[in-house]
Amino acid sequence: MIRNAYHAGSWYNDQGSYLNKELEQWLGNVPATTEDPIPVPGARAIIAPHAGYTYSGQAAAFAYKCIDQDFVKRVFILGPSHHVYLNGCAISKFTQYQTPLGNLTLDTDVINDLRKTGHFEEMTRETDEEEHSIEMHLPFTYKILENKIDSIRIIPILVGSLNASKEAFYGKFFSPYLADPSNLFIISSDFCHWGHRFEYTYYSDSPETSVFLTRRSKVPLTVPIHKSIENLDREGMSIIEKINHKEFSSEFDKNKPRIRFVHYSQSSNVTHEDDSSVSYSSAYVYLP
Repeated sequence: MIRNAYHAGSWYNDQGSYLNKELEQWLGNVPATTEDPIPVPGARAIIAPHAGYTYSGQAAAFAYKCIDQDFVKRVFILGPSHHVYLNGCAISKFTQYQTPLGNLTLDTDVINDLRKTGHFEEMTRETDEEEHSIEMHLPFTYKILENKIDSIRIIPILVGSLNASKEAFYGKFFSPYLADPSNLFIISSDFCHWGHRFEYTYYSDSPETSVFLTRRSKVPLTVPIHKSIENLDREGMSIIEKINHKEFSSEFDKNKPRIRFVHYSQSSNVTHEDDSSVSYSSAYVYLP
């Protein structure tokens, strides 16, 4: 059973030849080195955005270009649920995912193993196709691994609203898969959603002062709003890079994993409290 490329033609180009050229251009724009030479040996997980390619295609390319492709046989794609409420994680019932470049085959053996644990719900066809957070990574996955695409298998995982204990549970659950050097993990995530339509208008012009802007605010904007957003995002990125979970690190002996952000951008430069924007950050995870 094949999942249709539901968002092709709206969120990204539905013509394979044009989409291929766009992907090649974005990937080609990534410099040969950032803080590390690219691709990064040992980069077996990435964080990348899931917005329409007009907004985040270039940002995503930075993460994908970091991938150490040689080892990859299997790709776990973890995306947050936008349309249905889940308090756990869910798996797909499809056997293939369509992209304008060609189809990706799901690893039904691994998915069946996950199903048997009883810790995963199963997405309906409608939920699976309407969700964009996983789909937006399919063309990039196909493109970056096209030289061996026939042997690649994917495992899409829809992630719900997890409390702290369930975050810890699923983190520990996936640790053995993450430790397997033949597995690539793609973490689908946008960053700050700023604006009244997102019900988030945090503003700070210094470490000592902060406020949530309203349409009646008379706060002097001594620092542009988009710069305030960036400062907050970069603070969060720095915290993520310094995270050291015992359960995460214990799977990798004495060699600690490393998270490094390689790109940051915003959908628009907000200058007024009526504006809105979404932030996009791309990172790789080095796993020894």
